[in-house]
Amino acid sequence: MRRAVCPGSFDPITHGHIDIIGRASKLYDVVHVAVMINKSKQGMFTIDERLDLIRACTEEFGNVRIDAHHGLLVDYCKQHDIPAIVKGLRAVSDFDYELQMAQMNNGLTGVETLFIPTNPVHSFLSSSLVKEVATWGGDVSHLVPDPVMRALERKLA
Repeated sequence: MRRAVCPGSFDPITHGHIDIIGRASKLYDVVHVAVMINKSKQGMFTIDERLDLIRACTEEFGNVRIDAHHGLLVDYCKQHDIPAIVKGLRAVSDFDYELQMAQMNNGLTGVETLFIPTNPVHSFLSSSLVKEVATWGGDVSHLVPDPVMRALERKLA
């Protein structure tokens, strides 16, 4: 069985994330979406809220599993027998950082990283920008799935 993981903070999940997860779900039998927990960062959404939003936004794929993980991504891969990491790339600046991570991960455990170029429609999109624009009252409804938009509206009310 071909397995891969799409890691991230997903605070919140966006149409760009959904695009990469959906494309990965066509390439792999099972795609794990791993919400990586960073205790030093304070997110807008709790880990449980993120997990629920990801479930709601990826149920159409059928072969996506959602988890949270605290620690090294390669340890998550080992625990779940996952040989591949899938990452979306928006720009050359993403590649510089992600290549270093891919080489480190491969050197630690042999896990491979597959880079998928982001759909140009989503090339500027990031969770941080969504949160910032939404916080200041801007319309982000075209950037996030409906469940996320409703959650943002509740958070910011």
